[in-house]
Amino acid sequence: MTERNNIRIAILDMNNGHANQGMRGIQEILDRYGKEQALNLTYTIYEVRQKQKIPDLSYDIYISSGGPGSPFDGENEQWEAAFFTFLDEIDAFNAKNEQQKPVFLICHSFQLACRKYGLGTVTKRRSNAFGIFPVSLTEDGTAEVVFNDLPNPFYAVDSRDWQVVEPNLADFEKKGAKILAIEKERPHVDLERCIMAIRFSDQMIGTQFHPEADPVGMKMYLLQEEKKKAIIENHGEEKYLDMLHSLDDQSRISLTQSLILPNFLDQAIHTLQEI
Repeated sequence: MTERNNIRIAILDMNNGHANQGMRGIQEILDRYGKEQALNLTYTIYEVRQKQKIPDLSYDIYISSGGPGSPFDGENEQWEAAFFTFLDEIDAFNAKNEQQKPVFLICHSFQLACRKYGLGTVTKRRSNAFGIFPVSLTEDGTAEVVFNDLPNPFYAVDSRDWQVVEPNLADFEKKGAKILAIEKERPHVDLERCIMAIRFSDQMIGTQFHPEADPVGMKMYLLQEEKKKAIIENHGEEKYLDMLHSLDDQSRISLTQSLILPNFLDQAIHTLQEI
């Protein structure tokens, strides 16, 4: 084994120029992880939608963010074609090389990948999902290293108008993909539980929820009058107050934020250092 402490990460920013807490969350996790592991960890941000910037294959690890709008906004747009080509190039590289290029896809990026690979149906929700909700691991999810040390269900930040449903298991088997997590059970709602996490391949994983979200950023969102009103209208005032209270609960999103992306980085960097 050769020791390798220089780690280069590309962050694909899907926010299209909109202000958000997600990019801050990703960068803070990377900064903290690099210090804790005594790594020379550096990252470069590529604005995919706003500036059509896509990283090359010289990076060790790739993280692609969430973002606003419909996952169909990029149809026939140059940036989406470039992003899908990038995923093809990652797949081709990983198929041919011992040194792998791990990828983590968040929310908007996750939905785009589901469209690209034909895994499930990407459709608009009846109402916006925004808040802190339980997420249930599947049998494959309980064996997934990235979810190590999380309870089942665990809590995560959900922020979306779209969802992935109706998985064709034959399509998943053909690609070698696995459903890792699904939406919380809602016995009183006659709607299919959407897919919340997929392992697309040995090197590519994605979540519908936001593993980078932290209590600080989430509190800023929850206190916005527009967000508060929407949550109370959709889920009730009691649920809204529970979300605010849960920000102080170390077993909820603080735990999720402290584990999922760091577990992904552990796995990715361990593979790099073995080569």
